[in-house]
Amino acid sequence: MVARSEAAAATAEGILDAMTELFWEQPSDQIRLDQVAARARVTVQTVLRRFGSKEKLFAAAVERQSEQVRAARARVTPGDVPSAVANLVEHYELMGDRVLRMLAEEEHIPALKVLATEGRRIHREWCEHAFGPFLPEHHGSARNRRRAQLVTICDIYTWKLLRRESRLSRRQTQKAIAEMLAPFTKDTH
Repeated sequence: MVARSEAAAATAEGILDAMTELFWEQPSDQIRLDQVAARARVTVQTVLRRFGSKEKLFAAAVERQSEQVRAARARVTPGDVPSAVANLVEHYELMGDRVLRMLAEEEHIPALKVLATEGRRIHREWCEHAFGPFLPEHHGSARNRRRAQLVTICDIYTWKLLRRESRLSRRQTQKAIAEMLAPFTKDTH
């Protein structure tokens, strides 16, 4: 029974891997279950038996991807600005262009809107975690404004403007983001 359970889990992971790979390669509304099945080396029936529908498969892939992003971005000690910026830029270097493509499609594909909204939530949570020591202690408009400023400076579009449009090197991009954060990340406690 253990071997069967492990095989089923490996099959599910393979299907999720296939869906994720296809998602990053082409518009999500063009992904077909037969493509997913072929890439995962299973039948369409296996995909449907495991996930029920394309929408449920997509939701499961989104959830797994979100957990992976959350785990990768959580490796930051609150208040350690250099490591937070390095972590952020590393993530954008790996996923930035893909995420930008997804964001460009989000208004046309409802499932992408859900994914983008989740990504924004994860980003806000990460900023709160990474820069928490620099946020005003009391909840209210000052804290909300400061959090919004940090979220904006660390946004993927800021990375895009620096890295892709201004053609800064990765190192220079990290430095620019750290410099923009500096007025907001001075220890005031």
